[in-house]
Amino acid sequence: MQRFTEFVFGVPWVMGFFHQDWIYDGPTAADVVAKHLAEENVEEALAVRRDARTLADHLPSETLEVLWTAGAQYIPGFDRITGAEWTRTVVGLCDARLSAQADVRPLTGADTEDGRPQRDAVVAEIRRADFLAAEVHEALVDCAHGCTPDLAFRMLLKAVENATGATLSPDQYQKMEAIGSALHYGEFVVDRVRFRVKSP
Repeated sequence: MQRFTEFVFGVPWVMGFFHQDWIYDGPTAADVVAKHLAEENVEEALAVRRDARTLADHLPSETLEVLWTAGAQYIPGFDRITGAEWTRTVVGLCDARLSAQADVRPLTGADTEDGRPQRDAVVAEIRRADFLAAEVHEALVDCAHGCTPDLAFRMLLKAVENATGATLSPDQYQKMEAIGSALHYGEFVVDRVRFRVKSP
């Protein structure tokens, strides 16, 4: 059972737009998201909307701000917009993309899994990532319990990818690979943090 893509998807895919040079993709953060959504297939918009709606419906704004900040290399500050407002903006951009597409079919199969059987394993790996700030740990655990373990794990991977000076042991990485396999992730989802593995 495979997902619609071999690569990072959903809200963590959106987080990847916000690097140091993101402004060259559009004048505002919303413009950047809309641009990328327009360039991708409809399944990507469905996956982003599913993640963003889950986050907005189950986590407080402050927690969302922590997650967005940890998952993006650079994102505009939350002084003019709250985490909840930004997350709902992403939902709206997905809705706009989907409304322009005829005959949108819902996600099916592996793309609808929430990873509930993996929750304990996901929380354990969040706690083992001791290079992350305490508030990031707390936000990720809240995501695992309040949203879905699948979404929390993909958020963890983005946080690990972006954390300055982060290192993973080979055992940590192997456990992450096992979780990714159980969640039917494509080849290049967990692999994005392989560079963080320290040599034994």
